[in-house]
Amino acid sequence: MWRTSWLASTVIAVLAGTVVVAVTAVAGHWQKNPLGVDGGLWIGATALPLVVRTRFPLTVFGITLASTVGYFLFSPFPPGPLPVLPMIALMTASYLRGPLVASVIGVSILVVGQLIAWRFDGSTVVILLGITAGTAIGAAVRARRERSVEHAQRVAEKERLHLAREVHDVVAHSLAMINVQAGVGAHIADKRPDQAKEALLAIKEASRVALADLRATLGVVRSGDRSPVPGLDRLPELVDSATAAGFAVERRGEPGDLPTHVSFTAYRIVQESMTNAIRHARDADRIVIEFARPDSALELVVTDNGAAPSVNVGNGLRGMRERAEALGGTLSAGPVAARGFEVRAVLPVRGES
Repeated sequence: MWRTSWLASTVIAVLAGTVVVAVTAVAGHWQKNPLGVDGGLWIGATALPLVVRTRFPLTVFGITLASTVGYFLFSPFPPGPLPVLPMIALMTASYLRGPLVASVIGVSILVVGQLIAWRFDGSTVVILLGITAGTAIGAAVRARRERSVEHAQRVAEKERLHLAREVHDVVAHSLAMINVQAGVGAHIADKRPDQAKEALLAIKEASRVALADLRATLGVVRSGDRSPVPGLDRLPELVDSATAAGFAVERRGEPGDLPTHVSFTAYRIVQESMTNAIRHARDADRIVIEFARPDSALELVVTDNGAAPSVNVGNGLRGMRERAEALGGTLSAGPVAARGFEVRAVLPVRGES
């Protein structure tokens, strides 16, 4: 990075110095006041600090400004566009240190510029325009860089949250299934080995599904390709895993045809709701999943019949709510009147799959 910046700064310094020398030499020729080798070396020495202008912007500005003032006030050489060099340093200072600092040092240019203008019967208007242009260009480039960095940070944060939700949903659900089946297997291993074997097979299946989903999620990170994604077509897998964990699952209504992103969000909400029921609902043995399609929306309700836990905004509930709100929908969760816990989501459906 530094090598690239150094090379670019060197090219700019050489080009700027060469142009200033050439223009000043031509002006001196017409004014019968040749620039000469000494004048060319003075201009070259003024341009040389521009090589390190990105590392020491204020120092480079001070050096180029002092050299420019000395050239105009005390040297016998012809006048030329030498102020371009401190203007380049000013633009860099504005970019790296902000427009306020650039404005302060710009005032110093205006003061010494007035001396130069009196020395050569010039006008401060050109100097003032140069200060304004240098500061404005540097500030504009700085603002664009800051917007670009801010946008990149927002994108990274969005991707981080997306990945966190995916990993949580995949791992939490599968580990809940494995935990339940492992408990069952340990309890009946001696008395009913056949059922213990079934529990082990259920653990094997849950781990297989978890690994497949986790590989798919990590594949998204590596390639950026988000297809294919799970949807409600995989709902029977969730029902089977809950049934294997000892839950009776009842399904009411049909979700109908859904866009991919809506089906995916609905699947994750059902998955997390069932995971919470299995992990946190005491004495629960039944889960009801209901679908309805009111007014171009999908209404999804997942209810269990266990003793409702205290409602806290953990990663699961927070993730479900974020998923629903990302589609412009809503999600509420809490205990029902009689017994159990309910998750209700309403997701807008804008277009068919």
